[in-house]
Amino acid sequence: MTSTHHRAGLGLAQVCLAGVLWGTGGLGVQVIREHVDMSVLTISAWRMAIAAVVLLVVLVAMRQLAQLRSLLRTHPTRVVLTGCGTAAYQALYFGSVVAVGVSVSTVVSLGLAPVLLTVAESVRRRSAPAPGQLGVLALALAGLVLVSVAAGAHEPGPHPTLGVVLAVASGATYAATTEVGRSLAQGTAPLVLTTATTTVGGVALMLCAAVTGSLATGFGDATATLTLVYLGVFTMALAYGLFYAGLRTVAGSAAVIATLLEPVTAAIAAALWLDERLGAAGIVGTALILLAVAGLGRREDAVPQA
Repeated sequence: MTSTHHRAGLGLAQVCLAGVLWGTGGLGVQVIREHVDMSVLTISAWRMAIAAVVLLVVLVAMRQLAQLRSLLRTHPTRVVLTGCGTAAYQALYFGSVVAVGVSVSTVVSLGLAPVLLTVAESVRRRSAPAPGQLGVLALALAGLVLVSVAAGAHEPGPHPTLGVVLAVASGATYAATTEVGRSLAQGTAPLVLTTATTTVGGVALMLCAAVTGSLATGFGDATATLTLVYLGVFTMALAYGLFYAGLRTVAGSAAVIATLLEPVTAAIAAALWLDERLGAAGIVGTALILLAVAGLGRREDAVPQA
């Protein structure tokens, strides 16, 4: 039992670190757009492409290509769904931000995912969520609302209805992708799984960017190039490797709550490097999310039952 809880604690720490790395992505995107005229879709496509190349090189160096081929041969549909789902929920989220603004997009998309996964897990268990689980979820959602309001205190986007629809689609896709990815993570090495899904997602996004004619890059600018490499290596390759490693021992609903450290990290990074005020709402929201994540570590149901 102690060993099981130790693995669950390590898995939760891995998912939390993934959320922190994802939280630096927004700052990276902003840095790139300050130096070159590059769309968010193009940045996302190159980020996944760079990550896929790095992961493939590491996989070859570690002589695990046979495991990659085995995964693709055994679970091709789930790998494609997870890879395309990862690309889709990011694209849907960015589209929602443009249409309705950061605050609503973040609350709806990131808030919907843990709710959907909590309901799905309860249906599978044929029992209502435990009071502790509901308490952690309520703390996390309250904190998310406050942090998002503090971060998105500007005028909303021009298409609020479309933005909400896109945010709902993003949250539902995020939840479904996490669930499918978790099923693959149980029997697959994190490096192999991350390489497979990132390559699929990278191909999908590159095709989308090519179709829209937005594959023009800013590789002539050193700052933009280095930032793109950072986004690919750290916020994609490393972060998703940690995420899938954590999913081996952490329930899907707990994992997506832990990744709410993403907006917390983004808000803190903006306050430190962009001189944006976090404000009282942001501070209280950050504290609530941290309390929720701490509560995950104390919940017995954070360790999924076999």
